[in-house]
Parts: sequence; structure tokens; C-alpha cells
Amino acid sequence: MRIANYRTCLAVLAGLGLAVTGLWASPAAEEEPAAAMEKEMVTDPVTGKVFTAPEYGGTLIYVFKSTVEPRDPWFGSGAGQVMSGVLEKLGTVDWAIDRDAYHFVGGYAPPLSALTGALAASWEQPDATTFIFHIRQGVHWHDKPPMNGRELTAGDVEFNFHRMLGNKLTGTQFSEAEPSPAAGALGTLPWESVTATDDWTVVMKLQEPRLRAEQHMLDQRYIFIQPPEVIEQYGDMQDWRNVVGTGPFMMTDFVPDSSLTYTKHPNYWGFDEKYPENRLPYVDELKALYMSEPATIMAALRSGQADYAGWQGNSQIASIDQAESLMRTNPELVVIQFAQRTNHATKLNTAKPPFDDIRVRRAMQMALDLETINATYFKGFADTTPMGLVNNSFCATGYCVAFEDWPEEIKQYYRYDLDGANKLLDEAGLPRGADGTRFETTYLFIEGGDVSWPELLGGYWGAVGIKLNIQPIPIGEIIPRLTAARPVRAAGGIGDWDMWVGSTGAKGEPWSQMSMSYGGSTGWHQIPQHDAQYDALYEEMVAATTVEQQTRPIREMDMRHLEQHWMIWGPTAPDFAVHQPWVMGYGGEGGFGSQQYLNVWARLWVDSQLKAAHGR
Repeated sequence: MRIANYRTCLAVLAGLGLAVTGLWASPAAEEEPAAAMEKEMVTDPVTGKVFTAPEYGGTLIYVFKSTVEPRDPWFGSGAGQVMSGVLEKLGTVDWAIDRDAYHFVGGYAPPLSALTGALAASWEQPDATTFIFHIRQGVHWHDKPPMNGRELTAGDVEFNFHRMLGNKLTGTQFSEAEPSPAAGALGTLPWESVTATDDWTVVMKLQEPRLRAEQHMLDQRYIFIQPPEVIEQYGDMQDWRNVVGTGPFMMTDFVPDSSLTYTKHPNYWGFDEKYPENRLPYVDELKALYMSEPATIMAALRSGQADYAGWQGNSQIASIDQAESLMRTNPELVVIQFAQRTNHATKLNTAKPPFDDIRVRRAMQMALDLETINATYFKGFADTTPMGLVNNSFCATGYCVAFEDWPEEIKQYYRYDLDGANKLLDEAGLPRGADGTRFETTYLFIEGGDVSWPELLGGYWGAVGIKLNIQPIPIGEIIPRLTAARPVRAAGGIGDWDMWVGSTGAKGEPWSQMSMSYGGSTGWHQIPQHDAQYDALYEEMVAATTVEQQTRPIREMDMRHLEQHWMIWGPTAPDFAVHQPWVMGYGGEGGFGSQQYLNVWARLWVDSQLKAAHGR
């Protein structure tokens, strides 16, 4: 078989034997200057890693690959990437929790068991529909007009929930307004009221019980508590000059398409959960530098102009070649491997021929030799074990079925079988033409990206007579293209696309993944048409009142997704977070829950002596 991308095949042997897990650094990275060895050392009580003792001061610089601009969380659109750390929620993940209990990877909703109080010091649930939150006293807004450092109150929390929920809560100043477009699961709850009963107590009531309601109240994706006076004066908080929060950092400068600067909140209420005597944050300044090109990011790391590239700022190194290159040229860098989901699946427009035929979808899967792809393209770093919407890490608790336990009827279609693939395509009525082609299809691809993955797929599919045309399009056009059918989805709208790179198997909580294929949603996420069996299971999951009642339909939805082959599975390849050796306290954590990314920076410190010893 002739593979279209020869670059991947020429690199077959170069990376074999280099696979790692967890912290990845060459032995030379441990040979720090002698000056660093003279400092007091501490052992992280959770991870067991050894660092120089925490110290205050300095600047931490990280790379931001996406457009750097402040965003009012009410509008959604990834606001947590720039506003978390400035704004806070009622709850957050406990930094001192065992990493086996919560992985801290990405910005996914954590389980309730991982959450601890942030702006809510504590909470209780006296009955099935009532939730009482006791607001933390001694929390002060940043000393910036119009808040001027005043103390946070329960009224501020009430204001924000009313604003987020709009006309879902009658009798408020937002009763005539639409709910926030980012209300998400919080907006689907059957609300009755949100009331500040005194300065330190907020009572939230539902009309009927809902599983995980408490979790949404504490850590819904965009329910950051914002300053009422700012919203009342300016209408929103889109202008960075008006940004005021209660978090460990204050936003102090913004240069469009260049940088975003935060400084330490000197009156922050929080203490380090691992070292409780230490008030947070440690660093005096936090700076995000906008760098869109991988080569620029790598140059900044090599020169020491950037301290970190990774999940914060969406600047992780996704190329194994680039990660290996950094290790060769700069062995002092600390490189951490992680995978938050599979980013090499393929979405198919299953409402369009020939992808509406399950035999075609199965044949395309069987045509991929994932083991060879892993050994060559991914140099052995990837995991080829198939999974569905739910990450395999949740199978032990019953939310999914591990691959080894799948029925053979399903499992067979996820194995490499070129003869079987050709047979299915023949049965589907797709004979080869004179040039050997059965049909042509188009793979949408973001302009300027690495085209090697779709080229590799095209080589494998070409071997069974499927001609893949790769169509690069500007990043700004991809969402309109994919969502063209959104208003008519229920009527079978199919959109203007055939194939597109997909993600699946996220480490987010299982129930949060299932809406991606629900026909009642307005999204394009997985399948463009309804599936009655899947939709019924989804509605059963939503109506569940216990975890046990919820687990079974999630597991069955996941299996339905797999047996229908709505996506083509691809290996789970790692990303890499890279930081300088003088960044202390970091273990690869991506976030404190849903969209709570920048909270991590408040708990890291810069070893100034080690940094100076490296000439920085």
C-alpha cells in the first residue's frame, strides 16, 4: 500500500523506544547549577515531587496561542482562558486532592467530590430542591473603581445568577432578558429562585430535583462572579480597563495581538492548600504573550523568553517532532506529556451518502492500520485502544465498557482488515471505477495547519478506493461551514461538509459528553441527524435522580455511538507542556475545573536564584 505522506514513514525508526509517561526530561535536566542545590527543598505533599522552597516575587511568562483578549464570561467563548484567576466561582477543585481522584487535565467539569469552597466557604442541601451557600467573609474586590476594594457579599452572587439566568428567574431586574448564551447546564435546571437572605447567605431553589444541580451551581462553565457595579455602569465587562474581580490576579495591561498582563492582588483571601501558611499568589506579575506560530513558541522557550507553553493559553506542543527537538537542544527544559482526549478521530456527515451507510463507515475504520500509524506517525507515543464519547478511565465505574469487553460484533470493525473493508464497500454498492476509485470525498482542514494527518488518512483510504480531497479553509470559516444546517437540523439539514477532524473520549465527566450527539441540541458536534434510540437514552439520563439511574443510559449511549460508528476512531496522541526549570510547584495541571485555568499560576513560584544561575 502506498501512503501519501512519506515524511511520516521515513521517521519510523527515529522515535521508537522514546515513549514516556508523566514527567519527561533528559538526565541533563537534573544537573542544575550548584547554587540551586544550596536552597531549602520541599516535597510536594500530594505528588511527591521535590522543589526548592516557595518564594515570593518575580514574573511568570506564558505563551498564549489563541487571540489574547478579555471576554465577559456572560458571552462565553472561552472566557476562562483569560478571566479565570481574575474572577472566581463559588467552588473550585481542591489543589491538595490526590491526582488519582481528579486529574486536573483540561477545563472539564469535575465531580462534586473534587470540589471545595472558593467564594462559598461552605454549603448545604436541607432538602431535594433547596441549596444554601454560605459566602466566604473577608473576600475583597480588587482596589479599582468602581469596586474600590469593597467586601464581596451574597448580594453580588445573587446578582450574577440573576444575570446569567435572565427570564428563567422572574421578579428580578433581569426578568425581561434572555438567559446568557453561555448558561449551559445551569440554564436547563428547573429554577424557582436565587435569593440573598442576608449578606453572607444565598438560597437557591429548584421546582423539582435535578441530579448534579449542586455541581452546576458551584462550577458551571461560565458562572464566574462579576462585579455588579461594573455591569451596571458599563453594561458588560468586555473592555479590559473595566475588569475587576476577587481573584489572585488583577488585569493591568492589554496590548491587542501582543500581550496581556496581570499583577498580584495584594489583598487576596486565599492560602496555598499544600503549604497552608503561605498566602497566595506567589508571583508579582503574570504575563501572557501572544504567539500563533509553533516555531515562535519553540524559539521563546529555547531562549528563556517564555517560562511556559502548555494547556494554559492553549499553547501546548502537539508535535512529537517538536517536543523531541526541544529536548535535544534544551535538555534543561521540563517536558510533561498529557492527553486530555483523542484529537485524531474523523467526523462524518452521516446524513449524506455514502456516509449514511454504516457499511461505509465501518469499512473506513477497518482500512486504518492504527498500530503501524502509531509506530510511524506517532513514534509509539499514542494509545490505539478504541473508545467512544466516554474516556476509558471511567469504565471502572460503569460509565462505559472497556474495549476488551466489547461484543465481538462491534470489536471486529475496529481492527485493521483490508479485505474486510473492501468487502463491505462492495456490499454497499460502491464498485471501483477504471482508475480504482469507488468515490471521492472532501476533508475540511484549517488553513496553515499540519496537513500530514489528513494526507496519511488519504493514503490508507486510497488503498480501498476512497479518494480524499483535502480542502484547506480559513479558521474563521470552519464553524459557519459546519453549522450551516443548525437551524434545520431537526428537518434533516446536512450542512456543507463531508468530513472533518474530530475529538472524542474526553476526560470530562461522562454526563457532560453525551449532549454532543443528542438530536434535541442545536449543536453540530457529532451527528447531523436524530437517532431515536440515542435521544431516548439521553432523556432518561437527564431525568435520573440518582447516580445509579444515570450510569446505565450513559453506558448504553456510549455503546450506541460505537456500534453505529458515527465517528472514525483515531489514536490518542499526547500533547506536551513545557516549562523552564526555575518554575516550581508545577506537575502538569491544566485547570481547577470547568474553565478555571489561570488559578494554577497563583500556586506556582519562580526560583529566582536558579533563574539567575541560568543567565535569565
